[in-house]
Amino acid sequence: MKNTFKVILLLSITNCQLLIVNSVNAQTDSTKSPLSFSGYIETYYSYDFAKPGNHIRQPFIYSFNRHNEFNLNLGFVKLNYNTNKVRSNIALMAGTYSNANLAAEPEVMKNIFEANAGVKISKKKHVWVDAGIFASHIGFEGAVGKDCWNLTRSILADNSPYYESGLKISYSSANEKWFLSGLLLNGWQRIRRVNGNNTPAFGHQLTFKPSLKVTLNSSSFVGNDKPDSVKQMRYFHNFYGVFQLYKKFAATIGFDFGAEQNSKGSSTYNIWYSPVLILKASPTDKINIAARGEYYSDANGVIISTKTQNGFQTFGYSLNFDYAIRENVLWRIEGRVFISKNKIFTLNNNPSNINYFTTSSLAISF
Repeated sequence: MKNTFKVILLLSITNCQLLIVNSVNAQTDSTKSPLSFSGYIETYYSYDFAKPGNHIRQPFIYSFNRHNEFNLNLGFVKLNYNTNKVRSNIALMAGTYSNANLAAEPEVMKNIFEANAGVKISKKKHVWVDAGIFASHIGFEGAVGKDCWNLTRSILADNSPYYESGLKISYSSANEKWFLSGLLLNGWQRIRRVNGNNTPAFGHQLTFKPSLKVTLNSSSFVGNDKPDSVKQMRYFHNFYGVFQLYKKFAATIGFDFGAEQNSKGSSTYNIWYSPVLILKASPTDKINIAARGEYYSDANGVIISTKTQNGFQTFGYSLNFDYAIRENVLWRIEGRVFISKNKIFTLNNNPSNINYFTTSSLAISF
């Protein structure tokens, strides 16, 4: 009888302890703050063998673009608010990335990395409407270096929008395999519209993830980036696929294609395009090695003007080595070369069709 009483008493105490623990956990989950704070800092040193006297690298490079000086590419602090029905982000930044990419924006806007707010408009489906300043819906490379396989950005990434401003409606499937968004934008990488421009710009993004090893993406832009008096419609499409081929080996294939009217009302178009292939090997959890091959053709100078006979027709090759010092600390080094059809570069104080440079960076996220 005494043993039976002890067993009953022990079970009662255990059940009470479980009830108390579950009650505390439920309270913790229900009172979890929707606010979160994060930050990112990426410093770098780049040496360009063209040795530009003003320390500014090639005019088509908009990230890691300072020569022979230690500098900050991108640093930002971000505040995020996220619930089941509303969300918002605001992030303020500094660095050579913002100086180069937001040069055309008003002074008060040059340091805004993100500023947007959204509301869920469906009770049963993942449908959101967001408005404000966002990271671009175009491409597989963004401004945050740690999220990219290569240290520096591809030519196609540096010469398509990194950010955008406008309104978007998006849908995510319950199984997270499909994502679809439609966008109404202020322009091609614009917060403030071009003076005299009132032409609406549109975009779309469709992402399909048939498995954990494959991501396929299609993004577009349709609009005019000039005053309406000289309106030239621009049509642009970006496609990429990311493939985890083996446990420690992956590949990204991308292709950009754009067309812009030769002049207002014209039925002829100036074309530019760019294919890119990136291969990544991860021999250990701390080490990544990535090789990139790319080509960018803009013979008519729509995006990259050289004022040469053949315009900008350039191959690019790079190889980078990454080492994760800590989970949130990444050191990288990269060698890169451009080979152009025309002598648009400088080497040993003479015109050259080849440009060499190397870059190293240290990124910390928190």
